[in-house]
Order: sequence, then C-alpha cells, then structure tokens
Amino acid sequence: MGEIELDGKVLVIKRIHVTYTLRGAGDADEETQEKIDRAHARHAEFCPVARSIRDSIDISTSLELV
Repeated sequence: MGEIELDGKVLVIKRIHVTYTLRGAGDADEETQEKIDRAHARHAEFCPVARSIRDSIDISTSLELV
C-alpha cells in the first residue's frame, strides 16, 4: 500500500507499506519463528528496490504468518 501526496502540482509517493504473508508458518516452532523474525528484520538491507528508494520514500513492513 502506498501513500501519495501532492508536491506542487505533481503526485509523489511518500510512504509504502508492505505486508508479507508467509503461508504454512502459522504453527512454526520457536526456533523457526526466530529465523523468520530475523529474516524479516534484515531483508530491506539486502533488497535492491528498498535500498534504491529508502532515502526518498519511507518504507515500512509487517509480517503475517498463516
């Protein structure tokens, strides 16, 4: 989901929120849950898109285990 605002007469993306849905992990054991949380916490650091736009667009994420 993105939030768009008017900058003068131009629409610009200011914020993006991404929800990751991990299917089959709803009943993950504690060790697996820790690995999932660690990957989620660090993924943006290795994502080319996130690194390309992070200085101009606020990016937030959430994780849904089902």
